[in-house]
Amino acid sequence: MRSHYVILLCFLTVAIAGCSALKNEPKIDIDTYSAKEIYDLAEDRLAKKRPQDAAKYFSEIERLYPYSEWAKRGLIMQAYSFHKDKDYENSRSAAQRYIDFFPAAEDAAYAQYILALSYYDQIFEVGRDQNLTVKALQELRLLIERYPDSKYAKESAEKFDMAFSFLAAKEMEVGRYYLQRGYYTSAANRFRKVVQEFRTTEQTPEALYRLMECYLSLGLRGEAQSAAAILQESYSSTQWHDDSLILLSGEGLLPDGGGQNWLSTIYRQTIKGQWL
Repeated sequence: MRSHYVILLCFLTVAIAGCSALKNEPKIDIDTYSAKEIYDLAEDRLAKKRPQDAAKYFSEIERLYPYSEWAKRGLIMQAYSFHKDKDYENSRSAAQRYIDFFPAAEDAAYAQYILALSYYDQIFEVGRDQNLTVKALQELRLLIERYPDSKYAKESAEKFDMAFSFLAAKEMEVGRYYLQRGYYTSAANRFRKVVQEFRTTEQTPEALYRLMECYLSLGLRGEAQSAAAILQESYSSTQWHDDSLILLSGEGLLPDGGGQNWLSTIYRQTIKGQWL
């Protein structure tokens, strides 16, 4: 029992000392500071890993010295600090203001990059709305197109590919859910979307195979054969191609891209180069 009292006494001593330290910290009258002094204060808070405080001080520069060069520098750092604090909404707002006010500035590309990251850094969180992924793709594409020579363009392109693949993977996840429960038409619609809109991703071979499963279950044998033909011509080194041959052989069928369906059209256009 005595040891518990000793621990409690130590805790209270530390807490009181902390409160005393906060009370003794000099109050900052920010209105009396120059723009540079506020900027230095904000950078000090960043160095101390206090991005929320840093963002507050960078914001003060914009309020007190709105037309100064320090305000311009503070605005981009404000966007950065908010992002470090995972305050993505305010990070986006600051980055967008920078782009609107200084579209030709050297840091405009970086502002656009932060804007894109404010969406991108959230998309892999479980349960997040896929609208964030779409917005991340839009902002990353804008950076690549608007600032192709910037040092952020290459990394943005890599993140674009990852986000694009992630969106395709989510479509596959929903499609598998429907397929496992026997909702073959709903499942086929999801897999079709992957093949049509996300064909450059690594999800496409599986999507084609899953389409075969759906179409065979629905009695659409020609569509299944067309999907197998695309797998045979474009993805023959994958396990999905091998599995497709086993699936077809069980139905007494072979790959055939010569039918009259949407997959046979893709086969003729992408494999045979017949666009008319």
